[in-house]
Amino acid sequence: MGKNLYVGNMSYETTEDRLREMFGEHGEVASASVITDRDTGRPRGFAFVEMATDEGARAAIAALDGQSVDGRQLKVNEARPREPRRGGSGGGGGGGGRRDSYRGGW
Repeated sequence: MGKNLYVGNMSYETTEDRLREMFGEHGEVASASVITDRDTGRPRGFAFVEMATDEGARAAIAALDGQSVDGRQLKVNEARPREPRRGGSGGGGGGGGRRDSYRGGW
């Protein structure tokens, strides 16, 4: 199984095709995904690239970490596993006790 790489500090102009081309020079690219904002659809400035082999991943990190691409200095490293989402309601607690801020009363 390959290695998933995190690619940070990307220009918003950098495309998945460009990533495949750059990383493909160092080994077989299994997948490339530019992460976009859920609401706007715009790139968020980072991506994940899965390399088919560990050797390709190491070569890509060595060659591309710190390289200037589309005017930005890339940060490339091995992706960490995703943190599990916390259960419950999330959020910030809903304003606790600030009834006077709602017109019309409760």
